[in-house]
Amino acid sequence: MDLKTLPHSPGVYLMRDSAGRIIYVGKARDLFKRVSSYFLDRGVHTAKTHILVSSVQHIDYIPTTSEREALLVEQSLIHQMKPTFNTMWRDDKSYPYVKITLQEDYPRIFLTRQVVRDGARYFGPYPNVRETRGLLRYFWKHKYFPLRPCRYEFSEKNPLPVETAKQCWFYHTRECPAPCVQRISKEDYRRIAQEAVLFFGGRYKSLLKQWKKEMREASARQDYERAAQLRDNLTALEHVQERVTLRRIQLTDVEGQVDRSRSVSDLQKALDLPAPPLRIECFDISHIQGLEPVASCVVFERGLPKKEDYRKFKIKTVVGIDDFASMAEVVGRRYRRLLAESKPLPNLILIDGGKGQLSAAQAALRQVLDASARKISLAALAKAEEELFLPGRPNPVHLPKDSAALHLVQHVRDEAHRFAVAFHRLRRAKRLLNKT
Repeated sequence: MDLKTLPHSPGVYLMRDSAGRIIYVGKARDLFKRVSSYFLDRGVHTAKTHILVSSVQHIDYIPTTSEREALLVEQSLIHQMKPTFNTMWRDDKSYPYVKITLQEDYPRIFLTRQVVRDGARYFGPYPNVRETRGLLRYFWKHKYFPLRPCRYEFSEKNPLPVETAKQCWFYHTRECPAPCVQRISKEDYRRIAQEAVLFFGGRYKSLLKQWKKEMREASARQDYERAAQLRDNLTALEHVQERVTLRRIQLTDVEGQVDRSRSVSDLQKALDLPAPPLRIECFDISHIQGLEPVASCVVFERGLPKKEDYRKFKIKTVVGIDDFASMAEVVGRRYRRLLAESKPLPNLILIDGGKGQLSAAQAALRQVLDASARKISLAALAKAEEELFLPGRPNPVHLPKDSAALHLVQHVRDEAHRFAVAFHRLRRAKRLLNKT
C-alpha cells in the first residue's frame, strides 16, 4: 500500500479486511496525514486500533470538497454499513443544531441534538461542536445576541418570581438583559432573537468585515492575544457560514465513488505516476483515407467524464494521411491555449495510439510547456493488445484484464474515439451537402 498516493485534502476513508468487507469508516481533514497515522508510531495506539490496523488489507477513499461534507458522508455511511469497528454513531448520535426558542415569549439560544416541531428555529447541523459552542460564548460575552442563558420556565402571563430571579448570578452581574424582571421590554428582547435568526440564516457579512478589520488593527498594535482571538472567531464564523447540502447516499452510489477512486489510485500505481490522475485528457484522430481529418479531446475528472470541457479540432496544417503529425498539431494547439488562458493542466495526457503517436505528442509538449510545467504525465493506449506505452520505457505496460485502472483508461479512450468519429461524420455530411 503506497500511502503517498493519498491527497492532502478532506475526505472519507473506508478500511477493508481480506474478504473485502468494510470494517471501519473514518473522515479526515487531511486524508494523507490521518490514514498515515494508523501505520506510524503504533506504540501509542489503543488495543482496538491495534486490532483494526492488523485486520486492514485495503483502504478506499472518497475525496470531498470540505471537512463538513466529509463529516456528513462519514455519518451516513456508518449508519448504512454499520462497520464492525465503528462505535461512535451506534447510538444514533447526531450532529448538534443551534436552537433559538422563538416559541417562547423570551427566547433562548443553545445547542441541541434533537430537532422537533415545537415552533423553535433550528440551524445546522454543525459537526465542529467546539468551534460552534465557542462562537455562541463569544456572542454572549460581547453582547451580540445577549439572550438569557437560564433554563427558567416563564412567560408574559406567568412571570418568574422576583425572589427566584434575584438568585441568578447573571442578574447581579448584568450580563443578562433580565427580561424576567422587565429590565428590557418584550419587543426589544425579541428583536435581539430575530437578529440572531437573521445571522444564523446567513446575514453575517457585516460582522465578518468588522472582525477582519479589528484583527488587522490588533496585529498593527501588537496585541497578538486579541488578534489570535479574532482569528479563532473568524474560523468559527467561517465554519458556521459553510453551507451543507444534505442528501440520501445509496450504497450503490458509494460503491461507484469507491470504485472510481480505486481506479484512479490503481492507475497511478500501475504507471508509477507522480500524482493521482484526477484529471485525464485524451486525444484521438479520425479520418477516412485522409479526408476531413479531425481530432477530439475528452476530459475525465475523478473517473467521470466532464463533457463541458470536451473539445473538437479540425486538422489545419497536415496534408494527406499523417496521424503522427496530426496528433502533434492538436496537442500543441490544446496546451498553448490552456497556458495562454491560465487554465488548469491535466495530471495525465492519454493518447489513442502506440509509440508513434506517443512520440509525436511528447515532442509537441516539449515545444509548448516550460520546465516547470513538464510534470504532466503522458501515456498511449494501443487498441490491438490494450498496451500502455510510456515515454522513456522500451516495453509496454500490460494491465490485468480485470484491473480497475485498465477499465478507466479504456473508458476514457473509447469516449475520445466516439467523440472524434461523431465529429468526423458531421464534417463528411456537410461536405456531401456542399457537393450537392
